[in-house]
Amino acid sequence: MPAFTTPLKFNPNEIKVIYLRCTGGEVGATPALAPKIGLLSLFPKVVGDDISKATSNWKGLKITVKLTVQNRQAHIEVVPSASALIMKALKQLPRDKKQINIKHSGNITFDEIINIAQRQHRSARELSRTIIEILGTVQSVGCHLHDIIDDINSGTVGCPAS
Repeated sequence: MPAFTTPLKFNPNEIKVIYLRCTGGEVGATPALAPKIGLLSLFPKVVGDDISKATSNWKGLKITVKLTVQNRQAHIEVVPSASALIMKALKQLPRDKKQINIKHSGNITFDEIINIAQRQHRSARELSRTIIEILGTVQSVGCHLHDIIDDINSGTVGCPAS
């Protein structure tokens, strides 16, 4: 039995997918990126700059970024969460890192909530369940919508089928 084994060869056609959580429009910490993408022979500073350019529309919001790497080329795709979509729909100012327990105010229409639910609709059987889930996220952000949730559960507010 040999004392050491040779490492596997790097396959340039292999596609690697990495999910990162970052703040939109900001260059993330390079030391945090290095262990994740260093093995793929990518430069953390270049990838951090690319992420900040791709997430410039989501400035100040915590979002998930899908990093697809093939042949040492990184393709960046923004995968926003329900709370990020809600914050964008509320048209809130970019967050200040020093403030805690922020109450958000703004107007969000039921049509916008349905659009967010359609983008996030994955595991629930019915879209109405996903809409209630999104309304719960709106409540956790700081808006009050108890009446709408009760109306959906009772059936007085109609929800689209898909």
